[in-house]
Amino acid sequence: MPTSIDVPEAFAASYGGQGAEARAWLAGLPRLGGDLLERWDLRPDGPAGHGMASLVLPVLRADGTPAALKLQQLREETAGAATGLRTWRGDGIVRLLDHDEESSSQLLERLDATRTLSSVADDARALRILAELLARLSSVPAPEGLRTLSGLAAAMLDQVPRAVP
Repeated sequence: MPTSIDVPEAFAASYGGQGAEARAWLAGLPRLGGDLLERWDLRPDGPAGHGMASLVLPVLRADGTPAALKLQQLREETAGAATGLRTWRGDGIVRLLDHDEESSSQLLERLDATRTLSSVADDARALRILAELLARLSSVPAPEGLRTLSGLAAAMLDQVPRAVP
């Protein structure tokens, strides 16, 4: 019997309202997740987490290394994610371990959720950590063809006259 994953109801409810294409992707998500678990020899290692655009499964690799399987629909805003992660190579951002180009799914290093910036008691130290992180990330030029923040801002500003009324 083929492997499948459980999709949290809250994720399905919020994501399913994004149109027919999103609902079709959501319907295939249990099978896609199961296929990737088998292909990359992964074992689930806890409950799935999610935001608005992706489902993240904590997993263990065949050698026992913790990782995270990120399942996201290939859309304009997700298309360059793997390229960006490859460019930064884990320096200041999560490391990309594997990528399924067809589905836009990613196998990522698993970060320590107990080490958040909000857990740093000293605000000045937290600000310094954030500034150093942003300096490292912005020191690497974006790969050709990726959307830029300036391009996104310009497009949003172009929409302002129609949005104001």
